[in-house]
Amino acid sequence: MLVEAARGCAANPLRSGLGALAIAVAVGTIAVVVTGLDGFARYAQRASARAFGSDTFVLARVATSEVSRKELADQLARNLPVRRSDVRFLDRHADGQVLYAPLAQTRADVTAGGRKFENASVSGTAATLFDIRDLGIARGRFLGKDEEDRAAQVAVIGMDVAEALFPGLDPIGRVVRIGGRGFTVIGTQERQGSSGGVSLDRFVWMPLQAFERVFGAPASLQVFARAPTVGLTRTAEDRTRATMRARRQLRPGERDTFDILTPEAARSFVQRLSERIGAAAAPISIMALLAAIVVITNTTLVSVTQRTREIGVRRALGAARRDIVIEVLAESSLIAVAGGAVGLAGAQALLALASGPLDIDLPVRASTMVWSLGAAAASGIVAGWYPARRAARIDPIVAIRQE
Repeated sequence: MLVEAARGCAANPLRSGLGALAIAVAVGTIAVVVTGLDGFARYAQRASARAFGSDTFVLARVATSEVSRKELADQLARNLPVRRSDVRFLDRHADGQVLYAPLAQTRADVTAGGRKFENASVSGTAATLFDIRDLGIARGRFLGKDEEDRAAQVAVIGMDVAEALFPGLDPIGRVVRIGGRGFTVIGTQERQGSSGGVSLDRFVWMPLQAFERVFGAPASLQVFARAPTVGLTRTAEDRTRATMRARRQLRPGERDTFDILTPEAARSFVQRLSERIGAAAAPISIMALLAAIVVITNTTLVSVTQRTREIGVRRALGAARRDIVIEVLAESSLIAVAGGAVGLAGAQALLALASGPLDIDLPVRASTMVWSLGAAAASGIVAGWYPARRAARIDPIVAIRQE
C-alpha cells in the first residue's frame, strides 16, 4: 500500500507539493511558535535573574510594582524611606545569615574624551552586591571593600557604555566623567540583554558614597539581600523583616513600614507573562493545522477524481474497499509527513538565523519534533478520511465505463 501511495504522490508532483507545502507551513509555524515561546521563557528567567538575582530579595520603601494606585499611595504614606543607617543596622544584626547591598540609582550622561553616552543608569552600591547578584563581569573586576569604604572614584560599566565611549579599545584603566567628576574604569560587564524592556547594558556601578558625592543622598535606598547558603532564603527574609521591624520599633500586629520583594514574586511575574503569551500557541497551531487539512483534503479529492477509472479497475480485479481506503490514507499521510519534515527543517533554519540577533538560544527540542511530525501524520489521516471513503464507494462498473 505504501508503494502504491508513493507512486500516486510521485505521479502528481504539483498536487502533492501543494499539500506538502500547506502542512510544511503549519508544522513550521507550530515549531517556531513553541520554540520561540520556550526560548522567551528561558530568556525572561535569565534576564530576571540578572536584573534581580537568583534567590535574592529586595527591601525598599516600595518594592512591588503590581499594586493599584490606591495601594501605592497607601504604601508611600505609610512606609518610611530606607536610609544608610538602616542598612548599617541590618548589617550589625545579620549574624552571618544575610548579605546586604544598598543601591541608589539615577540617570546621567557619561563622557570620555569627546564622546558622550546619554541617559546611563548610574548606580551607587556596595562591594557585597557582587556576591548577591550575577553581574557578569567580563573584564577587570567589581568594586572592592576598601574602595567602598574610602568612596574611591572607580566604576564598572556595561557593554553599551563601553562600546560607545571606547570603540575598539580596552576601557580598563581609562577615565569616564560623570557629574563633572572623573571615575577610573576597573571592570566591564558582559552583554546582559534586557529585562522588562529595560536594557541591562547601560549601567555604571560605583561606590555608594562616591555616588552621594556626585548626586547627593537619595530619597530612599533599595537593599538587595540574600542568604549566604542556598536554600535558606526564607530564613534570611524572616530575619530581615524582624530586624527592620525592631529598627522601626513596630509593635506586634502593626503593619510593616517597608516593603520586601521576594524571589517567588519576581519568578511568578515571569511565569505569568510566559503563560499569557503561551496561551496564543494552541489557537495558532490549531488554525494552521486546520488550514493544512483543508488543502490536503481538496488535493486528495482531486486525486481520487482523476483516478476514478483506475480505482474501478482495481475493484473489478478483486481489491477490497478496505484496500482502497488504506491506500488513499497512506497517500495523504505521506504528503503530510513529508511536508512536516520540510516544515521542521525550515523552522530550524529560521530559528537559527533569529537566535543571533535576538541573543536567545532557540533549539528545536526533540519532543517538539516528534509531536509536530505526529500532528502532521494525524492531520494527513484526518484530511484523507473523507476522500478515502468516497473512493471506496466508487461503483466499479460505472468507473470502468468512464473515459
